[in-house]
Amino acid sequence: MRITKIETLWFRFIGTAQWERANPGSRQALPNNLWVRIHTDDGRIGLGETYYLPRAVASIIHDVYAPLLIGRNPLDIENHWQNMFALVNFCGYAGAEMRAISAIDIALWDLAGQYANQPIFNLLGGRNRERIKIYNTCVGSGRYPDSDLWTGGRAGELAEDLLRQGITAMKIWPFDAYGLTLSGPHQPRAPFKIWGGLSAAGVLSHSIENEDLARGVAIVEDIRKTVGDKMAIAIEGHARWNLPTAKRIARAIEPYDVMWLEEIMPPDNVDAFVQLKASTSIPICQSERVFTRYNMRSWIEKPAADIIMPDFSWGGGITEGRKICSLADTYYLPITSHDTIGPVAVWAAAHLMLSIPNAMIMETVRGYVDGWYNDVVTDRIPIAEGHLTLPLRPGLGTALREDLFTRPNACVEVSTEDTLRELS
Repeated sequence: MRITKIETLWFRFIGTAQWERANPGSRQALPNNLWVRIHTDDGRIGLGETYYLPRAVASIIHDVYAPLLIGRNPLDIENHWQNMFALVNFCGYAGAEMRAISAIDIALWDLAGQYANQPIFNLLGGRNRERIKIYNTCVGSGRYPDSDLWTGGRAGELAEDLLRQGITAMKIWPFDAYGLTLSGPHQPRAPFKIWGGLSAAGVLSHSIENEDLARGVAIVEDIRKTVGDKMAIAIEGHARWNLPTAKRIARAIEPYDVMWLEEIMPPDNVDAFVQLKASTSIPICQSERVFTRYNMRSWIEKPAADIIMPDFSWGGGITEGRKICSLADTYYLPITSHDTIGPVAVWAAAHLMLSIPNAMIMETVRGYVDGWYNDVVTDRIPIAEGHLTLPLRPGLGTALREDLFTRPNACVEVSTEDTLRELS
């Protein structure tokens, strides 16, 4: 079996009003998602996905990695990973380069599963569990206005609705609204919109007013008053606060038995998180912006985190992801997977989360799973009673819908042996 073609797909951004008229209830997947398909000489197609800066990632795939892959055996996954990483690490790897490796790696594992006629989780050593618990990240999408509910004073009502679906854990970010945004010096706290939506990114904030802290805590309190301890609550920080403020926020929400406090500060100073962890009883979760086992190592060893949340579509794919999970397991730390990205990322993460011994819980967004994900892949990932399972199908278990490639804003690029010869 030889790799004969590498294909990338992403979509140009369409104006929000135009998109909503043509696609009511469906999230515009761009300008952030990229899919890669790796074709072999025996007709197989492996599928991968990553998120953020798709045009840059596509360029790296075709200009840098395609010459390392085309004509070679796709089953040499570890060697391909090492080759790609070594080449880009010569100039620095942790950006679009690693996202490209991640998408390619997932596609190679998909091919390996198809070749062996086994699900990826069986290639990883089989399952440690038949299903994995999920939590809902409360983004609004499609028929689920989740973010409007919890930001609009109805967090308890949202928790009740999730419980009716069997979902017993949720994630919110109640303090983001009081931090600095990207709107500039004249409106430092004004909401910042980009790509048709509000941005979670913001400038590091160095204080929070007492009344704003109380408003954020009130959202958590509403959930507890409404459903008691039936709902686990994770708090996302989006790296918006400095160390003293992070400690204040942690102290304020400690009485509410929070499941974890996630990336409340930028992940650029591990020692600051060591101080935060020592100051609170809330478990500290370190998440997707730490790429590869090399960067995650200090978080685990210091220790600076209680829960490790890699993104397998950002930080190295399945090959690197299982090494991060194994490293965390060495220190008896649990894994929760990051995903507000796309459907292929969920399928890939699910194979690891069913396989590894230290899986805790898996991130999903119900508005995406029941919405735009179904516009992208041929299969809906099975979720029932607050748990996710996978079918016993070869490889990932799903594929891209072919009609994606014919949409008017689709950007498709292909590398083959012929195109490589033209460049040489």
